[in-house]
Amino acid sequence: MQSLMIPTLGLKRLMMGSALIVALAACLNSTPVHAHAMLVKAEPARRAVLTQPPGQVRLWFNEEIEKDYASLAVLDGAKAAVTDAKPAIAADDPKAIVLALPELAPGKYTVKFRVLSVDGHVVDTSYDFTVKSKAQEK
Repeated sequence: MQSLMIPTLGLKRLMMGSALIVALAACLNSTPVHAHAMLVKAEPARRAVLTQPPGQVRLWFNEEIEKDYASLAVLDGAKAAVTDAKPAIAADDPKAIVLALPELAPGKYTVKFRVLSVDGHVVDTSYDFTVKSKAQEK
């Protein structure tokens, strides 16, 4: 009976060792998993209080985004879009989108955006900024 246990024990060790080697090899040869595109910078910035209205909104992400699926809108206090213009990928940076703006009146505005990163993840969020009137500056 003891002679039967020795080969079984050796076989188990061999199988465990082989499984460990396969697992380690898989870890060494794996490619990194990409996270979704994250907003890394915005102009105007979140919660910014501006004395001059911006001429555009520009958003920078940590990875390239799909230009055909990018949406960017600026909404006024009544949640109406301030422009019908379409956003564009920045000519100098495939990780940034830009939306030209008309002259904005003083008030609170919401930047709403939805982007699809090249790895297939969607980011859909918003933030606010404020344009002060001349009377509020004093």
